[in-house]
Amino acid sequence: MKPLIPNPLRRQVAELVVVRASGHASDQQRRYPQWELSNTELQRLLGDGVGGVILLGGTSTELAHRCQTLKQWAKAPILLCADVEEGVGQRFEGGTWLVPPMALGRLYQQDQNRALNLAERYGRCTGYQAHRCGLNWVLGPVCDVNNNPANPVINVRAWGENTETVSSLVCAFQRGLTIEGVLGCAKHFPGHGNTGIDSHLQLPVLEHNLHQLEELELVPFQAAIKAGVDSVMTAHLLMRNLDASHPATLSQTVLQNLLRDQLKFEGLVVTDALVMQAITQTYGAGEAAVMAFDAGADLILMPEDADSAIEALCKALQSGQIPMQRLEASRERRRKALRKVDDCSNKFLLNNSTSNNNPLERDEDHALAKELVSASLEILHPGPITATDSGINLLRVDGVLPCSVLTATAPALVLPSEAGFQNVLHHNLGISPWQDDPKEPLALERMSSGPILLQLFLRGNPFRGDRDRHEPWAAVINQLQRQKRLAALVVYGNPYLWDELTHGLDTGIPAVYSPGQMPEAQRQALSYLLKPAKVHSNSQPALLQEFTD
Repeated sequence: MKPLIPNPLRRQVAELVVVRASGHASDQQRRYPQWELSNTELQRLLGDGVGGVILLGGTSTELAHRCQTLKQWAKAPILLCADVEEGVGQRFEGGTWLVPPMALGRLYQQDQNRALNLAERYGRCTGYQAHRCGLNWVLGPVCDVNNNPANPVINVRAWGENTETVSSLVCAFQRGLTIEGVLGCAKHFPGHGNTGIDSHLQLPVLEHNLHQLEELELVPFQAAIKAGVDSVMTAHLLMRNLDASHPATLSQTVLQNLLRDQLKFEGLVVTDALVMQAITQTYGAGEAAVMAFDAGADLILMPEDADSAIEALCKALQSGQIPMQRLEASRERRRKALRKVDDCSNKFLLNNSTSNNNPLERDEDHALAKELVSASLEILHPGPITATDSGINLLRVDGVLPCSVLTATAPALVLPSEAGFQNVLHHNLGISPWQDDPKEPLALERMSSGPILLQLFLRGNPFRGDRDRHEPWAAVINQLQRQKRLAALVVYGNPYLWDELTHGLDTGIPAVYSPGQMPEAQRQALSYLLKPAKVHSNSQPALLQEFTD
């Protein structure tokens, strides 16, 4: 790759680029090498002035050391961020993994004060642990109003389904971040909640007019701005009635006229990742960077090629296509943000503080995680249920290889196994489990004839589109009930699937819903269904049979 030419303009432009890196130290440990730069490239780009890094993967201890290394390579204050919408433990082992924000949206309908208290503690836990790990910028809160149940990518990431709920909870979360001294980021402007398409895969198109936006989508962003949120992330979607030609990320009408002029936002505007196919299907790396910056973005997140983006921006500034004043305005916003967080001072780093006496997760963080799970569980007809020798624990997961929620020691496997159920895993690789029969779609002849504990790990996840939406789980429930084989149902994640399936559930069938999918959620959900079992120190989950599609 052509090296950057060290000159003042190039370094100034490079400050506004945020590149992707692994939280692991070694190149061989990169989880997504197509996006995560090698150490050689990272060190070169940071040395040439690139001003931000977004990280994913590794342990919290590795992350702390990684952040220190990146700062040394940069030789200047940089922005270090991560998508830790559900706590640091969502992305980095050793941190606290919290339930998805939608859990508090549902709780808010019953107990507003408790939900607001938990949301602020949620923000404080996330901010504290991010700061200790060396991050100074949390890419949250999600300000999208998830008013489309078929939304394949926002879903439980949103704090709710109406403006009051989302506005109140995102402000509480932001207060928590501010107390802990990290930057927040309201996303995805002007609102990704009513889309039925994943912008990681293609460009969603919305027909909303300005009045509709003002009544719904913009309300939580206005609240977050009033609460002092430090940055706003753009959405890769086409608002046809605002700008029929450009996605919001590349639209001056959306970023300048609407966000800056009408909503009076004065902080940092950052693009969503420019490697997403909603952008790359139409625009090259340099072209997208120039269009986003010209439209009003300050920071260019994950351009498809950092060198091409910097080169194109330099040329646009030198030619006068973009005035130099725009460059200095964005640099000053970035400097202001960095001054605010004081570059994550060394006293917050984990380097010498991960001993048993000072772990990352405090007692109060662990207690918060447990309370969030228990407060968000929904239970119909609690058990206990009992297995026979032929009982089946049938699990469906929407992500494997690796599956962070379903390791070999996950409670969803271990606890049913200890209770006498045989584990059978259904995932999205291999032979289809479906029969061509709308009334009896599941090929049950491949399993024993005993009772079935059905556990569904399904939620909106990036890059999966609507591939899970059309699976006939309602028909499966009916099929199992007709055959008197449904012992119990557990849904982890998607509240809309839970509502749909319990609508057709026979009276008396035990069922539990948890917005969270993490081990603590599994443990608490299954405690309502299974009799406590004596756990031996050498116990292991029963052999997992794969039942795949």
